[in-house]
Amino acid sequence: MPFISNTTEQQKEMLAEIGLGMDDLFSDIPSEFLDKPMNLPDGINEQNVRNKLAELADKNSINLTCFLGGGFYDHFIPAAVYSVVSRSEFYTAYTPYQPELSQGTLQAIYEYQSAICRLTGMEVANASLYDGGTAMYEAMMMALRITGRNKVIIDDSVNPINRVMIDSYTQNLQIDLEETHCADGLANRKRIFRKIDDKTAAVILQNPNFFGCIDDFSDIAEAAHKKGALLIVSCYPISMGILKTPGEMGADIVTGEGQSLGMPMSFGGPYLGFMASRMKYVRKMPGRIVGQTTDRMDRQSYVLTLQAREQHIRRDKATSNICSNEALCALTALVYLSLLGKQGLRETAQICADKASYAYKRLTAIPGVEPHFKARWFFNEFVLDLPCEAADVIAKLIEKGFAAGFPLSRYYEKMENSILICVTEKRTKQQIGMLAEALESVL
Repeated sequence: MPFISNTTEQQKEMLAEIGLGMDDLFSDIPSEFLDKPMNLPDGINEQNVRNKLAELADKNSINLTCFLGGGFYDHFIPAAVYSVVSRSEFYTAYTPYQPELSQGTLQAIYEYQSAICRLTGMEVANASLYDGGTAMYEAMMMALRITGRNKVIIDDSVNPINRVMIDSYTQNLQIDLEETHCADGLANRKRIFRKIDDKTAAVILQNPNFFGCIDDFSDIAEAAHKKGALLIVSCYPISMGILKTPGEMGADIVTGEGQSLGMPMSFGGPYLGFMASRMKYVRKMPGRIVGQTTDRMDRQSYVLTLQAREQHIRRDKATSNICSNEALCALTALVYLSLLGKQGLRETAQICADKASYAYKRLTAIPGVEPHFKARWFFNEFVLDLPCEAADVIAKLIEKGFAAGFPLSRYYEKMENSILICVTEKRTKQQIGMLAEALESVL
């Protein structure tokens, strides 16, 4: 094993003390993986490590004006969010195995659950999941448990990243996963209605969808319920400030990515998946749920009302193995929502929608730039068709200081020239104008 040839005598002595040789540490690894050297460099001191990491970090373009969306959004984060969540009391926000000793953590989770219920229009929420894609998968599995069926319908206007995650999770499961192709940017009702039958466990949709288009799934919820199926809706939490909630549409389970609620984009995480449902399905939910009660001295207190993991009372009937408690991310979302309040969230959502509308009009005025969909109702992102490949245009705009959008050809066929552009409250009228000028010059 060439890559362990530099083992020090001290390390060998430590292994000998516990009755092991170096080979014993790697006994479970097939020998063919150990034949080639790893070519690791020699160790360096702390100062040189810092210098090396700084050199690597400088290669990242962090000063680009961001018009990227696709499920993760560049929203303004009030300084008070960091001030609260960086307190040392929250650094070890792990699973409260002794909940009676974790009243502060439990109260924060309880308040978070309450906020998610109000945001989505649902009756109960759990104590958070890993991310939006995981939450969507868990919602699907929850629907299978509730209905006892194994067929799921999902429209391709649902975030493709989440769909890839679901495909990965279900590779070895006996699930009939049927995908419908959207109709002009909206859920394809004709195909969905035709596919819903007595074997269908759930229909999975998203609003606003991956293309930014706004829809109302009330009719699909009614059709699904007539066949005994559930409607799962993934939503963008900021948009709930002005849009009809999934609960009002008749959704049974609601999920989403909580990154936009006070968390930076952070190169992919850590993020927050939220889940809410009708109360009648609460015992089929994964994770944990915190409830409010009073102790024997009549003081307000909090308890873990539901713990669905296998090491708790559920045993072999566990609904999921959600291990890590995302309490710090959930607390971040709670602080953000509390700071904005109902009116602030509504104003933020409206500003996003208004600025996106302005950008849409400004960009489609450029010769050769056309809207991809006829549907004009969108929230804060939209799809445009360019006269050439979108990926090439995006690369050129990066050189001009803009992360201009997402090339849809990465996930969708025959959309080589299509670009998904997002506008949040952080983008100014001047920045939108500069993007339009840069795009026109590139084209």
